Amino acid sequence: MNFTNNRIFLFGPLLLATALNLTACATIGQDYRRPDLQEPASWQAPQTGKLTDLTGCWATFNDATLDSFLEATQKDNPTLAKAAAAIDKARANRASVDAGFLPQVNASGAAGWSGSLKNGTGTSRTANGGLDSSWEIDLFGKNRRSAESAGALAQAREADWHDARVSLAAEVAGTYIDYRACRQKEKYYLDQADSQAKTSYLTQLSATAGFTAPADARLAGASAASTRSTALAQKTECEVLVKSLVALTGMDEPSVRQQLGQGTMSLPQPESLTVSSVPADLVRQRPDIVSAERTLASTSAQIGVAESGRYPSISLSGSISLSAGSASPTTAPWSFGPTLSLPLFTGGRTEASIKSARADYDSALADYKQVVRTVVKEVEQSLVRLDSMAQREQEAGNSAEGYRAYLVATEQNWRVGGASMLDLETARRSTISADISLLELQQSRLHYWIALYKAMGGGWKGQNGGSK
Repeated sequence: MNFTNNRIFLFGPLLLATALNLTACATIGQDYRRPDLQEPASWQAPQTGKLTDLTGCWATFNDATLDSFLEATQKDNPTLAKAAAAIDKARANRASVDAGFLPQVNASGAAGWSGSLKNGTGTSRTANGGLDSSWEIDLFGKNRRSAESAGALAQAREADWHDARVSLAAEVAGTYIDYRACRQKEKYYLDQADSQAKTSYLTQLSATAGFTAPADARLAGASAASTRSTALAQKTECEVLVKSLVALTGMDEPSVRQQLGQGTMSLPQPESLTVSSVPADLVRQRPDIVSAERTLASTSAQIGVAESGRYPSISLSGSISLSAGSASPTTAPWSFGPTLSLPLFTGGRTEASIKSARADYDSALADYKQVVRTVVKEVEQSLVRLDSMAQREQEAGNSAEGYRAYLVATEQNWRVGGASMLDLETARRSTISADISLLELQQSRLHYWIALYKAMGGGWKGQNGGSK
């Protein structure tokens, strides 16, 4: 072994150890810190009832039909499938980045025969094989920042999947509630149409006898036709909602109709809901907040990746090959050594990449802050609306109860001849109108309840600001 080979074996390990030590301590770029959330210390909107855990909120509906629809939606839905594919892609990207920490080894081989078609002296045979390896030492932390960015992005995609689950559950529940309310309204409108038809008939008799003006009879007939049109429109809307449930759940329409026919026609009555935690506890558990925060972390790491372009890179490479032939002796050349790459002039490309990465971070930070503000706004608005609906529903209930009592009194008076049939039907329609108003308030209150469930992230909680 000559002196040159001795230097390779003596200083090669020393060079490798030095590079590894530098790798362990040098990481370019800023270390990420989650920005402090700026939120109020407590909710400003009024809160009623008590339910601090949202994870089992659908159980409070106590509706088996709704449970079956929610289960079917979670099992098979294109939106969830797309979100799951995004997770797989992000994880594959993370695995690809992690591969940069390891040496890359490639093997090659070839065999062939050669000779001459004229004046040939025979056929010669050759065979070649070899191994090539390279390893870029993460001297300034470029690979580590890339892995940090890819890992945060994978967590953001996982949060997006949970956000899709929460949104789908809210949409299914809202559509189901609309269907139940729709069928009840259809029945109310049919009852109104029946009452209006009786009034039209009685008014027509009175007009024929000369006790009522013909215009009044025409008006009563027009009102009856309008009410029948409203009932038909309501029936159509109910059928449209069935189609929506079919699309959301992925179930065939006969199965959906069978499920709807088995359940009660009344609206679900969940427990009242409150938020007992401060907004900071809330917003950090909402999936879209987690996604925005993890995206911010990913862009922060990309600044370090861009800044690493200012610094040199070192890679170790080596190869060994084996060549044998019938007309030549077997040889086995090899090579090994470090390669240094030093950026001297890039025409401003590196600085532009750094500015672009910082701009992406600033944009992600603005998105993060905006999402937080939107979340607090949505929760506050939902609480206000829920409180208002609770008060309005109570007043509407009192109104409906009063109209029912008036109808009973009018019917009793009619039976003894103290009121006309027209008076009775007018009282009946007033009662039905009050019942419809109460139903619509109950429907709206359930929708605001679902909006609050969605605004609070559906009870999903991430780990360390990341995935569940």
